[in-house]
Amino acid sequence: MKAKTFFLIILFFSFSVSLFSQSVEELIAQADQLYLEMRDMATAEKARDLYLKARDKAEDKYEPFWKLSRIYYYIGDNAQSSKDKKIIFSQGIYYAERAAELEPEKPDGYYWLGVNYGVYGEARGVLKSLFLVDDIKRAMNKVVELERSYEEGGPDRVLGRMYFKLPGFAGGSNDKSAEHLLKSLEYGPNDPLTRYYLADTYLALKEVEKARTELEFILNLESDDRWVSGVNDCKKDAEEMLKKKQFQK
Repeated sequence: MKAKTFFLIILFFSFSVSLFSQSVEELIAQADQLYLEMRDMATAEKARDLYLKARDKAEDKYEPFWKLSRIYYYIGDNAQSSKDKKIIFSQGIYYAERAAELEPEKPDGYYWLGVNYGVYGEARGVLKSLFLVDDIKRAMNKVVELERSYEEGGPDRVLGRMYFKLPGFAGGSNDKSAEHLLKSLEYGPNDPLTRYYLADTYLALKEVEKARTELEFILNLESDDRWVSGVNDCKKDAEEMLKKKQFQK
């Protein structure tokens, strides 16, 4: 028993020394690879830990900061309770704010700031989070200004979903939602999430056949090596949406 314990201590120490000796670039590269391969929370948490180590070692913290914001979004999105989601998304907001402060002319910090604001608001409840709407708009409009194609039309995707989710009295508009989502598709025509959001908006506009077209497009997509779980999740969601009564003839 003592020998086994001693072996585990040595193994842990060796792993820790190995991580400590790695450069910031190596840590970020390893975390990036894990991010691309994510299938579960364990992989996401390993990526987060590597980004945190890079943050601690880096002189220029911009890259680890915005990538921490991105990974906290993923972890929070897969958390089970709204309480956990709010805590995790708050961390994503923190790192995105710091990234935007460090590099105000780059889009990454603003984009993930707006994304984390949005999901933080959803975790709180839309009506309790209307104060965040202007912050989301400012962040995404800044990304539009800097690099509208970022994340395959990401800023328009976020704005399109925001206008769909907002109640009418708070500025919600299905027409504006469709406008932004169609703009997003110009930059990312194969993005399944944009098409899923657009199908949702089309249903709200009673454009059932247009919605069906978007969902069938998603189901016919091949897996994307850059984001396998994202494509598969959208396919599951598309299958579920097609079960709604509006699609039954």
